[in-house]
Amino acid sequence: MNGKRMRGVYVVEFAIIGLLLFTLLFGVLEMGRLYFTVNGLDEVVRRGARLAAVCQISDPVILRRAIFNAATDSGASGLIGNLQTANLTLTYLDENGAVVANPNDGDAGFSSIRYVQLSIVNFPFTLLIPGFAGSFSLPAFRATLPRESLGFDGETEVPTPC
Repeated sequence: MNGKRMRGVYVVEFAIIGLLLFTLLFGVLEMGRLYFTVNGLDEVVRRGARLAAVCQISDPVILRRAIFNAATDSGASGLIGNLQTANLTLTYLDENGAVVANPNDGDAGFSSIRYVQLSIVNFPFTLLIPGFAGSFSLPAFRATLPRESLGFDGETEVPTPC
């Protein structure tokens, strides 16, 4: 065989193997990004539930800080792409685990709160692999913690800021 014809065979072999190699490389990178996103969302609900347990009821700062933004930044999360405060659901629960209908209702609502729960449901994850573009919903992330001060220090009737 002559060398000129063999060079074309090498190019075809490289094209086939290169396609498989780069698809595998992008797949590994996407799995790393998915793992980072799942761990980040898990930390968001844990952090948000902790803030809700110690901050004033329904304070909008809780959700902003939960997604790793500043207290005044109401945009998307700087850490996890496409995560907004609208993706988070903050609920206050009574001793039986039922949702407290109106937690801001003076002593009746405030005193019945025993737990705070933050959840993220149906968060979309978009694949960035060329040729395999698609999106799927991640499973629900939920954290429930017992209430603590809920923004009051016990000595004064004025809530403390978060």
